[in-house]
Amino acid sequence: MKELVENALDAGALRVAVTLAEGGLARIEVSDDGCGMTPDEMALALERHCTSKLPESLVGEEGAIEAVTTLGFRGEALPSIASVARLTVESRPRGRDGWRRTVDNGALASEGPAALPPGTRVVMEELFARVPARRKFLRSPRAEYGACLDAVRRLAMARPDVGFTLEHDGRRVLSVPPGQDRPARVAALTDRGLADNAVAIDWVREDMVLGGVAGLPTFHRGVADHQYLFVNGRPVRDRLLIGAIRGAYAEMMPRDRHAVVALFLDLPPRDVDVNVHPAKTEVRFRDPALVRGLIVSGLRRALDAAGHRVVQRPAEDALARWQAEPVAALAGPQGWPVASPSTSLFDRSPGFVAPPPQARAEPAWNPPPASLVHPLGVARGQVAKTYVVAEATDGLVIVDQHAAHERLVLERMRAALAGGRIAAQALLLPEVVELDEPACDRLEARLDELAEFGLELERFGPRAMLVRATPALLGQADPRGLVADLADELAAFDEALSLKERLDHVAATMACHGSVRAGRILSVAEMNALLREMEATPHSGQCNHGRPTWVKLAHGDIERLFGRR
Repeated sequence: MKELVENALDAGALRVAVTLAEGGLARIEVSDDGCGMTPDEMALALERHCTSKLPESLVGEEGAIEAVTTLGFRGEALPSIASVARLTVESRPRGRDGWRRTVDNGALASEGPAALPPGTRVVMEELFARVPARRKFLRSPRAEYGACLDAVRRLAMARPDVGFTLEHDGRRVLSVPPGQDRPARVAALTDRGLADNAVAIDWVREDMVLGGVAGLPTFHRGVADHQYLFVNGRPVRDRLLIGAIRGAYAEMMPRDRHAVVALFLDLPPRDVDVNVHPAKTEVRFRDPALVRGLIVSGLRRALDAAGHRVVQRPAEDALARWQAEPVAALAGPQGWPVASPSTSLFDRSPGFVAPPPQARAEPAWNPPPASLVHPLGVARGQVAKTYVVAEATDGLVIVDQHAAHERLVLERMRAALAGGRIAAQALLLPEVVELDEPACDRLEARLDELAEFGLELERFGPRAMLVRATPALLGQADPRGLVADLADELAAFDEALSLKERLDHVAATMACHGSVRAGRILSVAEMNALLREMEATPHSGQCNHGRPTWVKLAHGDIERLFGRR
C-alpha cells in the first residue's frame, strides 16, 4: 500500500483515495488524479526493474540514483506485487482513453479499454493466495490495518498540498483536504491539542533547512508513536534523528516520556543516501554530526522562544480535578461551629459566632499591582506553603514554587556556564561526605567538570570526598545531599553522552538543591519576583524533570464550577 500511494504522489496527484478490506489482506485499492499512463507505459511499469523516474539525462550514469527526487525509483513495486497477488491497473491520461491490465500471480490475465476519470486506479486482491508459506507469516487484519493507517498518515503529513482519504471495511477513518498548511495538517493527523501546545520550527544552516512543529515539553506521550520524521519529503525512521530529538528535550521532560514532533529536513540529495533499505525508511547522511547539531539547535531555539508556556488542558480536564462535596453542619477547626449551607447570613441567630480566618495575610502598604501587563498575573497568596496563587486577566494561575524556581536556577547556571564558569562560594570549614568507594571514584573522575559549576571537591580517603566550595548560585546548599545526589546521577550516565549533555545532567541536579523548597513561606514580593522571572526565562513552563510549573483555571472554568455556565 505504501508503494502504491508513493506512486500516486510521484504521478502528481492532488487527491489520493485508499480503500482497504480486512486490513489490506483481502483487498487494497489506491486511486489518484495524477498524470495517468498510456497502455505502453502501463506494460512497462509491470516489468521488473523498469522505471521512468530516473532523470533522463543521467540514465546509466553512476550518480543517477543520488539525483532522484521521487519517492520511488527502483521499478520493483508493481511487478513484485503482481507476482504474489492479483493486480489490476487502470489508468487514463488526460485527453486520452483509459486502459486496464490485470496480472494474476505473474501471468497476464486480461487487458482492454477501461472507463475512468483521468488518473490511475490500482487494485490488489488475494495477496499470497498461492504462497501459503508467506501468507501465514502476515499479522492479524487489525495489526496490518494499523500499519497501513500509520503509513498513510505519514505520507499525508509529508504532502499537505494533497488530499487523502482512507476507508477500511466500508468505514472512512481518515480524511484531510488538499491545500492545508503544515501545522494544520500535522495537528489534524496527530492530536488536535497540538495546534495550541506546539511551537513552529524554521531553522537554516548552510544548505539544510529544518521545518515543522514541536510540542511543548509538557505536551508529551508515554510512547514515541507521535514522532514523525521526514527527509526531503520522504517519511523515515532514523536513529540519529530520534536521538537528536531526545537530546533537544533533555532536562525538560521526564525520562520515560516522549516528545510529540513532526520534523521536515530538506538538504541536497547528494548529502543523503535513501537507498540503504528496501523499504526506503532508513537513510544515511554524509555528515551526521552536522545534521544532529541542526536538529538540536533548531528545536532548542524554537522551545526557547516558547518562554514560560505550558500545556493548558481543556476546560473539562480542569473541572474534573475538582470535587463538589456536601457541607455538613459539623464543628469546624478548633471547635468553631460551621453554619449550614442553607442558612442565610440574615437568618443566623445572634449567638452565632463566625470562625476566625485561618489563612495568612500581609498588610498591603501599596495598592496591589494590576495584572493586565503580566501573563502569569500578580500574586494573591500562598497555599500549603507550596503553591503560589496569582490572578491573571483571564483566570487563576497556580504555581508550584519549588518546580518553578528549580527551572530558573538551572537556566541561570546555563547562562553562567556560557560566560565561562560558575562562581564558587568557599566553605568556612570544608565538609567531609562519606560515600561508597565506586561513588567516590565517579566523582573523582569528574572533578574538572564539577569545578566548572563551582563545586570544588577533593578525594579524602577511599570512601569520602572533601567539599571545599559550592556554587554561589545555590546559596545555602546542603553539601552532603548535593554530593550524594551527584554521585547517583553520574552512575546513571551513558558514556556515549556528549560532554554538554553530561553537564546538563549535573546542572539539573544542582539546581534542584538550590531552589526554593516546598514548605517555605514566601512574602508577596518574593512571589511576584518569582512570577516575573518565570515570564522572562525560557522553558520555565516545566521543571527540570518535565513536570509543569504552573496551571491556569480560566474564568470560564471557574464559572462552570459555580454553575454560572
